[in-house]
Amino acid sequence: MVERLFGRRPARHRRADGVPYRSRRCLPLHPTQVRDRRFRRTRLGRRGLDPGDVRRFLDRVALELADAQQAAERARQETAHIKDALRRWQSEQTRIRDRYALHR
Repeated sequence: MVERLFGRRPARHRRADGVPYRSRRCLPLHPTQVRDRRFRRTRLGRRGLDPGDVRRFLDRVALELADAQQAAERARQETAHIKDALRRWQSEQTRIRDRYALHR
């Protein structure tokens, strides 16, 4: 579907840190980029899009994009919190195991 919409395939390669590789031309889109996008006016006598409809659509896209980015950020923060808790638990378990091994 992405190919049909944009004429290119999504990035499938991953960097060493697990993040999908994207070229510099394919940077993440920000809500302000969508809100600030302007379309050219149609020439006189030609059909065109209703500017109000385009603006409402762009505002909707910007809101949804902002929501998605906030959800992703919350997920990143939760993941970091869980990883930190797991590291502490693993360290504690290692200390307990080492103490147990010394007393054997």
